[in-house]
Amino acid sequence: MYQLIIGENDAGRRADRFLARAFPHWPLSLIAKALRTKKIKRNNARLEGSDRLEAGDVLTFYLPDDLFTPVEEKKAHRFVAPKLEGIIYEDENLLIVNKKPGLVVHMDESGHPDTLIARIQAYLYNKGEWDPDKENSFAPALCNRIDRNTGGLVIAAKNAQTLRDMNEIIKSRQVDKYYLCLVQGKPNPPEGVLRHFLLKNEKTKEVAVFPYPRKGAKPAETEYKVLKQLGDRALVECRLITGRTHQIRAQMAFAGWPLVGDAKYGKKEKGFIGQALWAYKLDFSNLSDGKSLSYLKGRVFVVPKEERGVFFSDF
Repeated sequence: MYQLIIGENDAGRRADRFLARAFPHWPLSLIAKALRTKKIKRNNARLEGSDRLEAGDVLTFYLPDDLFTPVEEKKAHRFVAPKLEGIIYEDENLLIVNKKPGLVVHMDESGHPDTLIARIQAYLYNKGEWDPDKENSFAPALCNRIDRNTGGLVIAAKNAQTLRDMNEIIKSRQVDKYYLCLVQGKPNPPEGVLRHFLLKNEKTKEVAVFPYPRKGAKPAETEYKVLKQLGDRALVECRLITGRTHQIRAQMAFAGWPLVGDAKYGKKEKGFIGQALWAYKLDFSNLSDGKSLSYLKGRVFVVPKEERGVFFSDF
């Protein structure tokens, strides 16, 4: 017999999803059968997969002991330095970090442990704000992502409630995300909204852009404004209306103004490492009242000029 107690960070989760996260080495069929045959109970009563867990619940498992042998997994936060650079804002619930180009947000196919989320977890572990040995399934997580070679603001949640609430804020478009980009050409008109349909190729990790609806393609909208024309290049501010993969890069290229240094949608240039794109501002002016993060309403977080990389340090 094995028991565990549900903590605050797992409260509110569906039982089946919690079990899949807490025991990732278990087949889903095993979890379903164990629930169906009452091999897993909550507070000595039957547990359904759709039940919502509460803090303090005691789960009892009437399953073979070898199923609970710890699985040896890489703990990436143990392999990176706990010092975290680029913190723009921090409180008891979240972090906003200015990521540098070249750093991946999550572990990719290379398997290298040095990622933004690993650095954040190492930082919080070192501060004593997160202990994986005391959590059943939760770990500090990112609420938004940006590409490896894009710099800028990334939000990380320190607890499960913040992760749920921030994901809802982003999904319901209650936070405006602004980017700076340097593009080739002279955007005409100098401001407007790009409306296209994007179809992602999972094999090549690229998106195709269409001016009309197409099966499998998702609508994409980007508001843009030229801040300064620099000869045959332009400094442009973009506001994401939707949030699709490579949205700004693909749409600007399709419009005829590819980002400087973007080898995927434009052309690689000598002296440029990656695309000239920086997620430089988060605006919470439209945040609803009554949520756990409503104290952020009206707050605007901006990356200082000197921390925007070589492309944008003068603007």
